[in-house]
Amino acid sequence: MVPLDQLLDDVASARAQYTYEVEKLNEEQAHWKPSADEWSATEITEHLYWAEHGGIWGMWRAFHAHQAGIPIWTGELVHRGLPIETIIERTWQEKEIVPLIAAPRMGGPVAFWLSAFNSLQQPLRDLSIALADADLESVIHPHPLSGPLDIRQRFEFLRFHIDRHRKQVMALGVR
Repeated sequence: MVPLDQLLDDVASARAQYTYEVEKLNEEQAHWKPSADEWSATEITEHLYWAEHGGIWGMWRAFHAHQAGIPIWTGELVHRGLPIETIIERTWQEKEIVPLIAAPRMGGPVAFWLSAFNSLQQPLRDLSIALADADLESVIHPHPLSGPLDIRQRFEFLRFHIDRHRKQVMALGVR
């Protein structure tokens, strides 16, 4: 099983690779959309911020509730021991509808959203320190599309999600 510090490093690496790709774009390119129903690089970056912000907050919440003996989720762990890629294959459609809480909604400069997105590594690092002695498979924070995920799977999800959207940014064919 991959240790939490390695999962944290994997998220940091994915974040750096994503940032590298988006920083290649000027403001006009970052706002360019190939069609009305696709997101620009700026919108993708804003989405990543909101989705990860909520995910990290939820993991902290789940951890504290678990410590208090009142877990936020109980039930069958249908994904126990599975890697995030397998869980996504089983639970996601080809094109999902983003939960409103994670949807881009404010707009603005891509540089702001990159800064906000990159700022999330610190609370994630702080969480990994707080979790040092925790049983990671017993702290559950459900994902809106995939259902109950343990903390280890949640860290894997962050890396997966960032990588997924990096590939989308690279495929935009920005003009």
